[in-house]
Amino acid sequence: MVSKKYLFPEFLNGRCTPEDYKKWLNGRAISHARRDRKRGHTGARRETYMIAIHAAVLRSRGLDDYTGEDLAWGSINSYDNAESKEGRRLYKKSFGNMPTVDHFGDDLTAGEFRICSWRTNDCKNDLSEEELVEFCRAILAHDKKKARLKLNPST
Repeated sequence: MVSKKYLFPEFLNGRCTPEDYKKWLNGRAISHARRDRKRGHTGARRETYMIAIHAAVLRSRGLDDYTGEDLAWGSINSYDNAESKEGRRLYKKSFGNMPTVDHFGDDLTAGEFRICSWRTNDCKNDLSEEELVEFCRAILAHDKKKARLKLNPST
């Protein structure tokens, strides 16, 4: 049974089941609260994190907060550690668009989260949003420079 406290977002209809959503939400809250307690935030609690993560999902409308891309909600709760060991990078890459939770900001006690893809979260890692954007600009600028060199190798 799905809790009335965490009403299933309408935009996820047909993309995952309410039960899968609740299981994912609970799992992400447990994981983040446990990690934050290990990092010194003794007040991190599963229930508080469930509320904050659910609010982030609602704000996301099912999209990656950083790229605006549609997320693969149908793949939640399907990652298999045994298959991951066998398939390695290719297996994990196949889940690149699966939604995950980004702990936003430097303050562990803030409990502010964003929803994004695994791929985005891996790229962002420990960067702030501003640092991520600046990093992406540097990549794009360098890519343009390389393209110009390919077109005109004498420069």
